[in-house]
Amino acid sequence: MVTVKKKKKNPILVDFATKVRNRRHALSLTQEQLAERANFHVNYIGGIERAERNPSITSLVALAKGLECLGKDLLPDS
Repeated sequence: MVTVKKKKKNPILVDFATKVRNRRHALSLTQEQLAERANFHVNYIGGIERAERNPSITSLVALAKGLECLGKDLLPDS
């Protein structure tokens, strides 16, 4: 039997993912709508919200614009 180890997700990305998802929900946006606003593919948004993607600074800015907030609002507090 083969055992598959799950890689532990980076807590910074998990926090970021939660903030993106919560903000998207607060605006009543679907992942598809956010992807369109930020000019990303919907799969990329899903990867961010699952903390599987580590977006660049330019992606952070695009997400913040799509979510009508500041980039710093999506970053961890500490």
